[in-house]
Amino acid sequence: MTDQTPSHFFAHLARMKLIQRWPLMRSVSAENVSEHSLQVAFVAHALAMIKNRFFNGTLNPERVALLAMYHDSSEVLTGDLPTPIKYFNPDIAKEYKKIEAAAEEKLLSMLPPELQQDFAPFVVSQHACVQSAAVVKQADALCAYLKCVEELSAGNHEYARAKKRLEITLQERRSEEMDYFLRIFAPSFELSLDEIS
Repeated sequence: MTDQTPSHFFAHLARMKLIQRWPLMRSVSAENVSEHSLQVAFVAHALAMIKNRFFNGTLNPERVALLAMYHDSSEVLTGDLPTPIKYFNPDIAKEYKKIEAAAEEKLLSMLPPELQQDFAPFVVSQHACVQSAAVVKQADALCAYLKCVEELSAGNHEYARAKKRLEITLQERRSEEMDYFLRIFAPSFELSLDEIS
């Protein structure tokens, strides 16, 4: 143990709760990046277990869950850019990917040097296992879709177009484990508390 310099890494991560998602949308229930990351971790963990149990997967569900916990951590430096802006055209998307990569590297550099290699697979997307990262992307899209389902179920039609867009994204990222999750778990998100109790 050589470096005793204070690190701002976890102080930055604690600010994930201050970054609101869906900033251009009127929401019945606000959602921040910290809450979203936890839900993505739950869903990614489940997808990995479903893949392993039913579809001959060989993923490490706990590692996938950790990757999901950190998947939006760079937003403490960049903020959450709304999807319609982020993907307005290929040039903007490409440049934003560069901004995200730089933010990930900056966040990683806040850790003591001895820990950077340990955290790199979770904080820097280019260091993540490709198969695990794909499951996290699936979970991320599923959670955004489920947010739309919840908002629409509460009578908020602001999310109708976002739900349609996310249905296309889910089709593009489709897998057997996602189909299973959507069939077994997703319908409950349209129900009231009394109906699921």
